[in-house]
Amino acid sequence: MLASPAWGRRLAGIGIGARGREAHTLSFDAYEACGLCPRRCGAARAAGAPGVCGMTSSLKVARAALHYWEEPPISGEAGSGAIFFSGCPLRCVFCQNHEISQGGFGAEVGCERLAQMMLELQAQGALNINLVTPGHFAPHVLAAVRLAREQGMGLPIVCNTSGYETPEVVRALSEVVDVWLTDFKYASPELAGALSGAPDYPEAASDALALMMGSVEAKGGRAEGEDGRMLRGVIVRHLVLPGHTDDSVEVLRRVWEIAGNGCDISVMNQYTPNERCRTAGGELARGVTHDEYERVLDEGDDLGFERMWWQEGGTVSESFVPGFDLTGVLGPDASPQGEPPEEA
Repeated sequence: MLASPAWGRRLAGIGIGARGREAHTLSFDAYEACGLCPRRCGAARAAGAPGVCGMTSSLKVARAALHYWEEPPISGEAGSGAIFFSGCPLRCVFCQNHEISQGGFGAEVGCERLAQMMLELQAQGALNINLVTPGHFAPHVLAAVRLAREQGMGLPIVCNTSGYETPEVVRALSEVVDVWLTDFKYASPELAGALSGAPDYPEAASDALALMMGSVEAKGGRAEGEDGRMLRGVIVRHLVLPGHTDDSVEVLRRVWEIAGNGCDISVMNQYTPNERCRTAGGELARGVTHDEYERVLDEGDDLGFERMWWQEGGTVSESFVPGFDLTGVLGPDASPQGEPPEEA
């Protein structure tokens, strides 16, 4: 059973809980020598060779269901229509979704079935379609969103990403993405290398965030519905890691330099040590302390973030991880070996 984080929002000056659009496309040829993530591993995914992300060119999805535990502008009370993709270009030692991100759990589906999932989530009352870690399947995602929209899907598209994206993928996805829900994990290349095997993460995330901000501005800037749901915008997430608040402070400073109050910032204290981290011991074997978390929130206040989401109380819990059991993935018209269109 999922437990809801107690989200609050800090508003500037109030100490209460609120804390160039161009045409781009990606063809399925991108899977022949993959460069869809900053690792640019060159894997022949179309020929069945997995990339660093762990995936071939066969689209895999682990879950498609209403999700209630994102930030309030994303989940509201009705829930976000979250579709969790298998695989991930990062290799974070503390990953909570390791079953799908590194273990590869999921079912193979075609673009048609992915589009149908979006329509089914819309029928269930989802506030948006929340694509979780979709970048390494960007050609499929583009094709599926277009198909779903042709068939009447009218919800905002949320790209829920680690922030480790290439400029090409961000530009291409900008055609269909309305809300960027992006991580900014590290400011230090050394820390990014040690914990995610990606010392280039800070540079890649910075470039990606700048492009995300530009894509939203080109469409008219941040927009909310009357019910408070985000219709267009950027939310930058940062998970505070135990023992690494110096880096967290630098992350917020970098986000401020790139986006200022053009974005919402979400500072999370829900870090939960997985079995690997508990076994290894050290700082990552424990949760974040109150003082560590407050130091990062105070930095956000000092910088001047007007929309800063934060989590109240102790939120360390493995219950944040949804059940990856193929809920909502397979249906009567699903084609496990479905062939994608030639062009996205």
